[in-house]
Amino acid sequence: MNIAVVLSGGIGSRVGHDIPKQYIRVRHQMMITYCLRTLCDHPMIDAIQIVADELWQREIIHDLSVNGIEHNKILGFSKPGQNRQLSICNSLIDIRKHTIESNAVVMIHDAARPYLKTEQITDCLKALEGHDGVMPVLPMKDTIYYSEDGKKISKLLERSRIYAGQAPVVFRLERYLKANTKLSREELLCINGSSEPAMMSDLDIVMIPGDEKNIKITTKQDLEQFIEFHTKNHI
Repeated sequence: MNIAVVLSGGIGSRVGHDIPKQYIRVRHQMMITYCLRTLCDHPMIDAIQIVADELWQREIIHDLSVNGIEHNKILGFSKPGQNRQLSICNSLIDIRKHTIESNAVVMIHDAARPYLKTEQITDCLKALEGHDGVMPVLPMKDTIYYSEDGKKISKLLERSRIYAGQAPVVFRLERYLKANTKLSREELLCINGSSEPAMMSDLDIVMIPGDEKNIKITTKQDLEQFIEFHTKNHI
């Protein structure tokens, strides 16, 4: 069973709107609906768990309905945590209540990554064979420098060994849940990326090529580009 987790609990203040960015409407549908459509339509995704504040849960289902998207795959909603990783933990615990399949797989994605492609989902799930997890990554194109104090360059890093992680990230549910439950709440609050608990438990996480277009909408400029893209392409 392949279950997608869509994280939609952030406030998105950097885009300059009075509502969270993932609920901004672009061409008659909320941003979160773009990735939900892709996940709902994908034949390898069996269920979807959404992390969202209760205020937005009915709005999400309504938006799927009015845009003609079948939402029978929606397993349920989980409460947002104090940070991204605690939100993930809430979703994993809720998913565990619905499935006891030992081979269940969880795919973690951000609602603020609306450019998710069907091919990326397929590639991630297929690459999981023989591994504990999969992360799509992008190689670094620019020269990378390290600074101890943020004011002067301390050293040059080896660009060929550095990658930018993307989402969706895929894990075997039981192993990933165990890796998270081993950590204290204080430790989970310090987690910066969803793969970090897996790495701390020495799980085998394989890298696959990411998608440069699958950006996370973070700034006002990102949002403007997203709106322009969908306006031009009438998507």
